[in-house]
Formats: sequence, C-alpha cells, structure tokens
Amino acid sequence: MIRRKNNYPIVEVEWHDAEESGEVGWNSTKEMLKLARKQCPTMKSVGYLVHESKTHVALLSTINDDSCSTLEKIPRGMVLKLTPLSAAISPATATQSPLTQ
Repeated sequence: MIRRKNNYPIVEVEWHDAEESGEVGWNSTKEMLKLARKQCPTMKSVGYLVHESKTHVALLSTINDDSCSTLEKIPRGMVLKLTPLSAAISPATATQSPLTQ
C-alpha cells in the first residue's frame, strides 16, 4: 500500500556535506593542504521525510500517489539537526499566493 503525501512529515535537515576539491590531473599540494583545513559546508534541505533509520534520513521534495521527485538520502553521521516544520497559514489566506499579497 502506498502512503499518501499527507502522511509524511515535512522537515528541515541541517547537515554537513562531503566535499571534493581540485582539478583533474595534478594540483598544488600547498593549495590542497590549505583546503584540507577548511570546514565542510553546512547545508539545509527541506522535504517530506519518507524514511528515517539509524543510518540515514531520506527526503522527497515533491510527491503524489504515482510519482515523485528525486530522493535525497543523507547519512545520519552528517546530520546536525532535524526540525519538523508546520504550516502557519490562516484559512483566509490559504488560497492566496504570498507573492501576490
């Protein structure tokens, strides 16, 4: 049975991304050692939390009963924070785009 999108919580995941530096071929050792000290980038992803385990979390940005976006899997060891999100929309403005208000 397929779960409907409304059953998946929407979350923000803050995480450290892996990074590879340098060009194809030879690189300056001095430059690579300088980059080695630089912290990995911190990223934020938002989506439907479709899977959560000890090893990783998995998000979809778009989903319906028959199709979905690409799957983003983030290893648990890279996750800094997982925050559930909730909509703060009043019924009066629910059908209006915030861009046209």
